[in-house]
Amino acid sequence: MTIFNQLMLKPWEETGLTDQETRYSGSTKEADKRVALKVFLGVIAVIFTLLIVAYAARMGYEDWRPGPEIKLLWINTAVLFIGSIFFELARYSIRQKKIIFVRINLLAAGFFTLLFLYGQYQAWLQLDSMTYFKVTNPAIAFFYLITSLHGLHLIGGLFVWARTCVRMIIYSEISKVRQSTDLCALYWHFLFFVWLVLFGLLFTGNNLDYLLIICGIK
Repeated sequence: MTIFNQLMLKPWEETGLTDQETRYSGSTKEADKRVALKVFLGVIAVIFTLLIVAYAARMGYEDWRPGPEIKLLWINTAVLFIGSIFFELARYSIRQKKIIFVRINLLAAGFFTLLFLYGQYQAWLQLDSMTYFKVTNPAIAFFYLITSLHGLHLIGGLFVWARTCVRMIIYSEISKVRQSTDLCALYWHFLFFVWLVLFGLLFTGNNLDYLLIICGIK
């Protein structure tokens, strides 16, 4: 090919990519999606960190009254953990190339996530039934704010999970859902860790000293 012909090439019209170039392009897109997710998780981490700092600062006021310990939250934590495990099992099933188990584990992961969200709603109802604890109490207001924000991120993840399940059913090909399953698993593991931090520090009594130390205030 002459230099003139090379200059006249239109890359956007080329369709004859080699298999190696196609694989390289696909791996690049997968890497970009993983990087984008990690950046998004970093943003989420900053948001919740700021909420924890604000919570710790508010606990230092004299009118602070810690919220009640809702036992249902322990069950909800276990449920979310099980959902995260099923995503990991789905990844394992993909490596083993067992389509049936991939479907089962993906559906189970979504089911336990929905069960967690329902449990959080029930925790809201329990808190609302305690007439002594009103939303005017800053601790209760923070409870509603943080649990709803965490729940919204899970709901957003469920949209990706639903698309993954649909692709698994339509195509019945593991290659079609490998990356989305990996990303979902990473997302769910992260949100489970976030919930552990929130539950352990914010919803198990008055942890002012611990929060002040972690936030660097004390």
